[in-house]
Amino acid sequence: MTRPKLPSADAEPRGFAYRRFWTAVGERFPDLGGAASTRYYAANERRLFTEHLPALPGLKIFKTDLWDEAKNTRILAWASRRGARAYGVDISEPIVIQARAAFDGDALRCAVSDVRELPFGDASFDAIYSMGTIEHFDQTERAVEEMARVLKPGGRAIVGVPNRHDPFLRPVLAATLQALGLYAYGYEKSYSRRALREMLERAGLTVVAETAILFIPGWLRMLDLACYSWCRPLSRVTGACVWPFVFLDRHVPAVRRHGYLLATVAVKPPRTAS
Repeated sequence: MTRPKLPSADAEPRGFAYRRFWTAVGERFPDLGGAASTRYYAANERRLFTEHLPALPGLKIFKTDLWDEAKNTRILAWASRRGARAYGVDISEPIVIQARAAFDGDALRCAVSDVRELPFGDASFDAIYSMGTIEHFDQTERAVEEMARVLKPGGRAIVGVPNRHDPFLRPVLAATLQALGLYAYGYEKSYSRRALREMLERAGLTVVAETAILFIPGWLRMLDLACYSWCRPLSRVTGACVWPFVFLDRHVPAVRRHGYLLATVAVKPPRTAS
């Protein structure tokens, strides 16, 4: 598989090179849905939905990218099958096309668009899910402001970004791979829990819960995905290595807070009568 060229720093924001990069990734990246670490990821996401969002039937939920629906956990399709009304955008047209295939009929309402400039009116959604989206560009605050704008008063958002204080040092691994031009997801930043909370609060949201998902070494997740994609027999070995972390997550809930993706839950305050 030919690796698409990473966008340069000056080409990164909203420009053609940035869109071209993600279009190439969408066209060439393999489907990761059956990997053991992806099943673990999906279980974590379902837990977030169950614990932190209202009941799914009739819930109008928006997702800030459709990578998972095209290549990974299919979490929004899972929610749709349980009655949620699913909406989403992605900057990559191939990802949008592939994401639709995960849904029954026309259950996914989606568009090729940038999360920093959402094509929706104010107060459009009951809930927003953003996991691993906003760390891939510099205008993160703008994206959070757009999420706050389209969220209904009283609505909930779950926002996830890489954990700067991951005990397995995944940000160091990602930064090293980026420096070598070997990181498949291009530009990526990490955040402390405090930095994420303050960013959400500046956008007018109220943080009500802070957790994380994927308590697993980043290198093991990457290795498991590589073996699943290109050397399927070895994925049995990496899957066995993933299992202890699944066990810890299930039986020692305290470890969840130290996962490599932060997950912060915020509410948009209800309108007050003037």
